[in-house]
Amino acid sequence: MIKNPSKLYLNRNSRDILKILNEGLDLSNLYAQEFKKYFSKNKIQLSNSQIDLKMYDRILLVAIGKSAGKMTEFASNNINFQKGIVIVPTGVQPRLKKSVFEIFHGGHPLPNSNSLRSGKKLVSFLNETTKNDFVIFLMSGGGSALSVNPDSISLKDVISVNDVLIRSGAKINEIACIRKHLSLIKGGRLIQKMNCNGISFLVSDVIGDDLGSISSGMTYCDKSTFADAIRIVKKFSLECKLPKSALSILKSGANGEISETPKKPRIKNVILFNNFTCLSKMKVKSKKLGYNAIVIPNISDNIEYVTKLIAGIAIKSRNNCVIFGGEPTVNVTGNGKGGRNQELVLRLYEKLKHDKYNFTIASIGTDGIDGNTKFAGSIFSTEHKHDGKTYIKNNDSSSFFKKFGGLIETGITQNNVNDIGVIIRHNL
Repeated sequence: MIKNPSKLYLNRNSRDILKILNEGLDLSNLYAQEFKKYFSKNKIQLSNSQIDLKMYDRILLVAIGKSAGKMTEFASNNINFQKGIVIVPTGVQPRLKKSVFEIFHGGHPLPNSNSLRSGKKLVSFLNETTKNDFVIFLMSGGGSALSVNPDSISLKDVISVNDVLIRSGAKINEIACIRKHLSLIKGGRLIQKMNCNGISFLVSDVIGDDLGSISSGMTYCDKSTFADAIRIVKKFSLECKLPKSALSILKSGANGEISETPKKPRIKNVILFNNFTCLSKMKVKSKKLGYNAIVIPNISDNIEYVTKLIAGIAIKSRNNCVIFGGEPTVNVTGNGKGGRNQELVLRLYEKLKHDKYNFTIASIGTDGIDGNTKFAGSIFSTEHKHDGKTYIKNNDSSSFFKKFGGLIETGITQNNVNDIGVIIRHNL
């Protein structure tokens, strides 16, 4: 999936890193294994029970997220769906029967008018279910933007809320908390008026596999409250940044004037795989290439802390290869181009370039898109001696790598299991 990084001379270490990253991106076998594990011909096999789909009049599908198209393709191999909705990012063209599946293309990272259209369609589709239908949900990251149905605020304000939140430095569960309390479909609200039973399978893009945060918990429930949402607004000083309409909803809910989100799950939710699954594959690949790797999973803190953590381990560990994954947060204060992966590589480069060892560093988003760029991430070596500090200050890491080389392009991968990265240490 990985194209050669721009303007970069590839030595053995960088070639090996790209091979290790590619192993984390190639999830086709994982999809096949997991769907074969749970789905047989018109049956769903769970750990301690089985669902016989022949008992139902119609088997319906709702698939939402960056992996929705790919998940539907694999599920359709074993399940005879009568009707379904598939919501994917713009540019993704799933290979599906148009006579069975209605495909919507929503906006990401910010929702758009198509996101609103798909959100309203979801509600009407599920409201029209009957008692002897069964709905299979296939959920993955990105659904929060791809499908929206706001509660008493305009689409323009929803877009503004999402823009403010993703630039704020808040963690995904904090972002999801606010999203859920401004929505008619998130936080388990989507399935409240469904007239039949169902089950949800999820590919996790959330550290700790919090079901309430993956696509903002549309098929789960919500353990957070309006009061929690207000606390998050204050924590990140968003009172003057969020639209007044959104703040009004949150305050009304905190005062008990609006009913809370559902607090109990209505259907079973099953995690198929997550970021750690990718990291495990990458470790096996690194060993085959002759490296002694250590894995750092579940990275979720601010990017300054994450940089210190990873750099410290890369310098002090006896292992010559560090594999890491997760989703650091960035408080965007500059107006440059880049994303958290490119910025993390640049920060690590600045941290490590004066050490007694040389390091080759890479990090990419498994969805193929990093921040406000078309690139997945970047790769760079401390053999080069450039000053990246001003680029970091302006959140302009992509301009640094455009100038000096190292931008990694994959295109849209139809995967979304957080970020993955590799550092290889070698002697000067």
